[in-house]
Amino acid sequence: MRRETTCSFTGHRPEKLPWRDNENDPRCLALKGRLAEAVEDAYQRGMRHFMCGMARGADFYFCDAVLDLRARHSGVTLEAVIPCEEQAARWIERERERYFTLVERCDDETMLQRHYDRGCMLRRNRYLVDHASMLIAVYDGMLGGTMYTITYAMKREVEVVILDV
Repeated sequence: MRRETTCSFTGHRPEKLPWRDNENDPRCLALKGRLAEAVEDAYQRGMRHFMCGMARGADFYFCDAVLDLRARHSGVTLEAVIPCEEQAARWIERERERYFTLVERCDDETMLQRHYDRGCMLRRNRYLVDHASMLIAVYDGMLGGTMYTITYAMKREVEVVILDV
């Protein structure tokens, strides 16, 4: 895919979201609506390929929003960028099932390495930035992987769209 028409995503896992894993919380529903709008806006601005790191929480919301976009517009593709084969191995069954269902619905799957190590999530985040011209982020202002990914994107002159939690 061409970098100039690719949009990636970074965001928080449920533990860092105020509603945790309660996706029926009005704040979560509002965020999902804003995320869908951001994805639609990215499409209107020429983004056609979307990449998701497939983490629990906000990544799943992004993946759902892009799948909905793809159902409404032709030429949209979604790539699952998976840090390692065991990414979902320790997740609860419900989250594992959702993960595999989402990955199955993606157009492409990029597995960065077979086994987990301390650097694999960082490599996944850098891959997402290095292969995109836009990054949508769900971010609460706190230290962590999302902040690092946003900072890295800014250094690489990737456009960053931040959605507050």
